[in-house]
Parts: sequence; structure tokens; C-alpha cells
Amino acid sequence: MPRTKGSKNKPKTVTAGFATQIAEKQSAKEALTAEIASITANIDTLKADLKVKKTALKKAEKEVASLEAKKAKADAKAAEEAKKTEAEAVLKKLLASGMSADEILEKLK
Repeated sequence: MPRTKGSKNKPKTVTAGFATQIAEKQSAKEALTAEIASITANIDTLKADLKVKKTALKKAEKEVASLEAKKAKADAKAAEEAKKTEAEAVLKKLLASGMSADEILEKLK
């Protein structure tokens, strides 16, 4: 393998800017720390908002379940009333046609 030209014994140059590098790194560190604090505060507020929203959702779900139960009960009552009125109409019709109460009872059985 051929050798590269030039001397390998070059003096190392020492940069005297350590103070500026340290200052840059510290300012970057402070900026990151401030950003982390900001994000943490944002997360905390979002967690609080999430908790409030979840409790509101649970309350709404309970109210919906309650209303659905009331609706089912009202529907059942309305259906029973409709059957009752229909049965009364049929009974009146049969009585009007001249059937006796005993004949009607036998038909119902």
C-alpha cells in the first residue's frame, strides 16, 4: 500500500476557545431544560383536561343509559296499552255482532 505524502508528525493545534464552547453548551443545556419544563407543564395541564373530560364522559354515559331504560319502559307500557285497546275493540265488535260472553270466552281459549 503506498504511503501518503507529507509528514505524519504535524503539531496538534490547540484551540483556545474552550470557554466559548463551554458557554455554548451551557446555553444549549439551559434551553433544553426550559423546553423540557414547558413540555412537562403542558403535559400536566393536558392530563388535568383529560381527567375532566373522562368524568364528563362517564356522567353522560350514565345519563344516556338512564334515558334508554326510561324509553324502553315507556315503549313497553305503550305497547301494553295498545294491546288492551285492541282487545277491547275486538270484544265490543263481538258483543255488537250478537255473541254472548260465554261464546267469546270459549273463542279466546
